[in-house]
Amino acid sequence: MLMYIIYIGIIMLIPMWASHNVKSTFNKYARVRSTSGLTGKEVAEQMLRDHGITDVRVEQGQGFLSDHYDPRAKVVRLSPHNYNKPSVSGTAVAAHEIGHAIQHAEGYSFLNFRTALFPVASLGSQASYLFIMAGIFLTYMNNTMGSFGATLLWIGIGLMSLGVLFQIITLPVEFNASHRAMQYIKSHKIVNEKEYSHANKVLKAAAMTYVASAAVAVAELLRLILIAKSQD
Repeated sequence: MLMYIIYIGIIMLIPMWASHNVKSTFNKYARVRSTSGLTGKEVAEQMLRDHGITDVRVEQGQGFLSDHYDPRAKVVRLSPHNYNKPSVSGTAVAAHEIGHAIQHAEGYSFLNFRTALFPVASLGSQASYLFIMAGIFLTYMNNTMGSFGATLLWIGIGLMSLGVLFQIITLPVEFNASHRAMQYIKSHKIVNEKEYSHANKVLKAAAMTYVASAAVAVAELLRLILIAKSQD
């Protein structure tokens, strides 16, 4: 029981730490004006032009850190502060999202795989817990139902593994977008050399939220596999 409590504590604390880290890092460098004086919108539009991408729009989104690239609509949506303000944080985030647009335009393999996997992974994640809960419940019934429960549990684990795979594939997609962002920021002197590390910290803090989510998902999958194996 103690180990289970520790486990639950860890899988709750890791995402909380990652979320706090990205918010505090973003807020810190959102107050630092970028050397170029370009807003996130201007950085994004310049980066698109320089890469010859003409079919992607840059729009103002809603909400704090709601920045994302929508590949279906071909729209980069930046949160209000990043869209309107010439900050180091806004510059880094805008360049990162355009990094995803460039991946899409170039047919980046990991992005294509993640996009193709998404509908299956989403359905699998939603359905997995129904099978897992039913499976765990039935394994504690009599022997006949217990065998059926073990089968349901393994089906649930298989479905969950699709969602875990999606989160793992997301990591190289995010790291690559950040790498593209930093290359552009440096080569076009969007910020000065002193601010390189600041922009990099913002991108690394954001990446850690994906790393934390993937780590928790893998840990939960391994725990369920151990439970299923104990029922065999």
